[in-house]
Amino acid sequence: MKRIILFLSLILCFGQLAFSQINVVKQANDLYAKGDYANAAKQYEKILSKEGVAPELYFNLGNAYYKSNEIGRSILNYERALKLSPSFDDARFNLELAQLKVVDNIVPSPTFFIGRWIQNLIKLLTSNLWILISFGVFILCLAFAFLFIFGPTRFIRKFSFYFALILLGISFCTLIFAGVRKDQMYNHNEAVVMSGVVSVKSSPDKSGTDLFQLHEGAKVGIKSTLGSWIEIKIANGGIGWVEQVNIERI
Repeated sequence: MKRIILFLSLILCFGQLAFSQINVVKQANDLYAKGDYANAAKQYEKILSKEGVAPELYFNLGNAYYKSNEIGRSILNYERALKLSPSFDDARFNLELAQLKVVDNIVPSPTFFIGRWIQNLIKLLTSNLWILISFGVFILCLAFAFLFIFGPTRFIRKFSFYFALILLGISFCTLIFAGVRKDQMYNHNEAVVMSGVVSVKSSPDKSGTDLFQLHEGAKVGIKSTLGSWIEIKIANGGIGWVEQVNIERI
């Protein structure tokens, strides 16, 4: 009887928690619907800090900041939504809209098209999905290896051998993709400029030479950290140092 009561109590607690979470999200959505974007953003931020992250919450937060004309924070949260859910088309579309308002027109340095294609391919899925694909392809590889050993004809054995090699290569590549995607997810090696205008320095010091300027919403890669300074790299190959307070990691 005590176990039954404990079980029912746990169900009740989880139900109340779920209802509470739904209620606070509804409050934030209602604020957004009323046009109170600043308070809606605060509410979404509070939910993310207390209840945990979700791509839909980052998307809603990005929308609230976009409506408040805080382009840097809107881009940051659309990027975070896509980081958790690469196939989130609404977040990708809104991100492209927000990026149109970024002052900087950074032309990416030319790279070999295969490299760009592979980078875009890796970002299509999460690390867990890449691992599942790798495992599934490896199982198929083992099946064709079995046919190579026990195939009834020479043609089937020959075909199975080459196909097993191809599948083994695909399994190995997708496993590498999973590792790269995991590194992107957890190492936070990209950031967005939060300040209106930032001077990028030649050294991690305020007395360093100004190399170029970046504006709110610009996306940068993070190379290294030294105290309160971050070494960044932009898409056109430019490298320099900015103070950490001026950017926020995705």
